[in-house]
Amino acid sequence: MGALPEAEPNRRYTYADYKNWELKEGERWELINGVAHAMAAPSRRHQDVSMAISSQFYVYLEGKPCRVYAAPFDVRLFCEDDERDDTVVQPDILVVCDKHKLADEGIRGAPDLAIEILSPSDSAIEMEEKRQLYWEAGVREYWVVDPKNNTVAVYCFRDGEISANKTYKAADTVPVGILPGFGIELDRVFAKV
Repeated sequence: MGALPEAEPNRRYTYADYKNWELKEGERWELINGVAHAMAAPSRRHQDVSMAISSQFYVYLEGKPCRVYAAPFDVRLFCEDDERDDTVVQPDILVVCDKHKLADEGIRGAPDLAIEILSPSDSAIEMEEKRQLYWEAGVREYWVVDPKNNTVAVYCFRDGEISANKTYKAADTVPVGILPGFGIELDRVFAKV
């Protein structure tokens, strides 16, 4: 099997490398433009928020063509058949409406919606890098959920531009741009457990 990223810190990796790493139980990595990034285990609050959002999507999408998935779930944003693509991310939640993108190992191509839930270890630079990456890949909608401040920042991408950018607070319902008529009720998401 392949070497782990910490063994060769300056090396650029591909999906072929990534899929051969021998990882310890619970260990997760993302690959962004060939650079390996270790991912910390999510907190209990992070998981509560993830489940609350995921469950609302799951119930709404039952019997519809779109599907919701929660991390860990590999997303090869710029998938190449020879596995030389160098970006594999694991958004906390994603919605995909094109069943042809689904594969046993995850998704090949951009999801329609990617949701990242902030952890204390996430930086504004990392979230900006992800926003740019998702935009370049063709993601239609990107959310940044902040469980500490009970907010959701929504970015909609249309025609190569950010067509909308709005922040929602705990009492709001976030309209899902890719699913007209549906919204996520934040009072259910941010309820203290």
